[in-house]
Amino acid sequence: MKTQLPITVDNIRRIHNERRKEISARLSEFRQIHRSGTEERFWEEMVFCFFTGGCSAAMGLRSIEAVRPLLASGTQEEIAAALSGVHRYPNARARYVVESREFLTANHKMKIRKTLMDFDCGLERRDWLAKTRGIKGLGYKEASHFLRNVGFTGYAILDKHVLNCLAELKLIDDPKPPATRSRYIAVENIVRELAAESEVGFDELDLVLWSMKTNAILK
Repeated sequence: MKTQLPITVDNIRRIHNERRKEISARLSEFRQIHRSGTEERFWEEMVFCFFTGGCSAAMGLRSIEAVRPLLASGTQEEIAAALSGVHRYPNARARYVVESREFLTANHKMKIRKTLMDFDCGLERRDWLAKTRGIKGLGYKEASHFLRNVGFTGYAILDKHVLNCLAELKLIDDPKPPATRSRYIAVENIVRELAAESEVGFDELDLVLWSMKTNAILK
């Protein structure tokens, strides 16, 4: 395993320069989903973010592979069985999938893409995901992750890797996840300032910081 570089502005610039093509390719994938992704693809990306909450991105990827045939109509029991041995919380995450699907079907005819596109305000778009009680498992971090993965821009994904980087830079006192909307936005603005200082695009910076901690650029 490679030794992690110290988190400094100079090293952020260095890693961004080294991994620019890979980062750009990943963001291009997200933009492609935004332009032409189906409602089914938006639902799959939402479920992926149900699975990553409190767990790793790698576990989320394995889990979505396990349940993909069940996303449209699988029962809670079928989804839990598929997640058994794959996800840390198979029963809870199966419930998130089924209850969210029922809510979105009843209230939005499963038109997640259309609903998101109808928002003019980016903050209101994320608030809808994080605050709507019928959508299970999306706090502000997971909602930001989902929106980024379907090509919306301007959201920071404040996971443990990014927060640890901010703490190492002494931009925040504690890497504990923000517990409120206002605190999330405050830390997000710190990330925005860091992007300006390091001369790295705001939407690229998350992937740079994440890769500095994990040596990987996942979704």
